Amino acid sequence: MSDGVVAAGGQPARTNRVERRSPLTSIPLIYIALLGTLIVGAALMAVNGENLFSGGNIVDILTRSSLLGFIAIGQTMVILCRSLDLSVGYVAALSSLVAATTMDGDPSRIPLGVAAGLGVAALVGLFNGVVTAKLKVHAFITTLGAGLIIKGYLDTVYPGPAGEVPGAFQAFGYTRIGLVPLSAAIMLIIAVFGVIMLQRTRTGHRMFAVGGNDEVARLSGIRTDRTIILAHVFSSVMAGVAGLLLAARFGTGVGAQIYDAGYDLDSIAAVVLGGTLLLGGRGGVAGTIAGVLILGVLDTMFNQLQIDPFFRDVLRGIIIIAAVAVYARRQIDPTKSRARFGEKSASRKGSTGTSPPEPTGDSRARRAGSREEQSE
Repeated sequence: MSDGVVAAGGQPARTNRVERRSPLTSIPLIYIALLGTLIVGAALMAVNGENLFSGGNIVDILTRSSLLGFIAIGQTMVILCRSLDLSVGYVAALSSLVAATTMDGDPSRIPLGVAAGLGVAALVGLFNGVVTAKLKVHAFITTLGAGLIIKGYLDTVYPGPAGEVPGAFQAFGYTRIGLVPLSAAIMLIIAVFGVIMLQRTRTGHRMFAVGGNDEVARLSGIRTDRTIILAHVFSSVMAGVAGLLLAARFGTGVGAQIYDAGYDLDSIAAVVLGGTLLLGGRGGVAGTIAGVLILGVLDTMFNQLQIDPFFRDVLRGIIIIAAVAVYARRQIDPTKSRARFGEKSASRKGSTGTSPPEPTGDSRARRAGSREEQSE
């Protein structure tokens, strides 16, 4: 029996087929890249007589990843909104010094120190968000200017380490649960909440919508200014958490050692490596964490192999550029990738048996806007 279908006018209609994908094509490329990095890194270290998966190396990877992870999670939110935050390193340094000087070695002042450190970080984020969203100053200029203001203040008021962190709070920087540092466990918990927030809440949907097309989002009833401000506040607070972690590890507040470490660019690299588009509207926290882990594995591997610092930066840059270029080729233009894999039938009118296209920023905006109107 023929499976053809006769359409109106006597012309045979095309039979719709469900395209079967290889299991690998349904796995985000960043996770394949992470697995490949682990395999290649383990092989290179084995040649040198080292074991990438030894207990010490695992702790080192997770310790490095936790610090950058806090900052990168916040950076993900602002980049999703088609914004940027270059002040995160300076905010981390400011939070570190404010918290350490507030605690001043007194365990009873730990809650006050934490609140002060995160509070000043939130104020910087509020400033960045208001100037960017309300005054329409580009986020690159806003956050860079804010960072330079903080740097000038820190260099004047805190020319060196200041304050003292009580031993009880230093546990945040050194305590481990098995092979997992406490800071890494907290970072992963925050990452899970970030994933849930982006995928399951109106705030997350609004961030995708604003990043996809802020004008459509605004016309759909979304308060775009509020969303951008919230993203910047969250980014600065996460940088503040990283500053608290550094204060716990150093036992004191530090300035230049933090803002000269390049956490701003490293966090952007991790976010983009994880699949979040710099143009906004697409990406997520899960991919960012994978990007952070890749950078952590590379740093640990380079240290164990004793690679020259200059050559290490060159290799790191080449790997990041190559990975992002390959990822962007597959992800930025989904229509071309569908055509390449024989999925043109998915866009034909009246086709059945195929999955709907991925929501765009416009469709996310319309959905988020309609929910907001219903709630009001």
